[in-house]
Amino acid sequence: MTEMVPKRPPLRVGPHSYKELCRLVLARDNWRCQVRGSRNNLQVHHQRLSSQQGSDEDSNLITLCARCHAQLHGSRSENCRLRE
Repeated sequence: MTEMVPKRPPLRVGPHSYKELCRLVLARDNWRCQVRGSRNNLQVHHQRLSSQQGSDEDSNLITLCARCHAQLHGSRSENCRLRE
């Protein structure tokens, strides 16, 4: 029989730490939307959503412009697909 390994809860950071984490992600991504390359209205997006046990780790975060972010959460349009 195999041993059950308990799942680790996703990493969550407090509001102050999250703001700093967002600044680090924006800098890592060169202050550009990772889909369109825009430098306007940038936001940080969880690639695996919090509701799907996504964490606040930088490896799960990506910079998107507001337009791409809205499309990913709304219509999942072909126009704004994340780079693999």
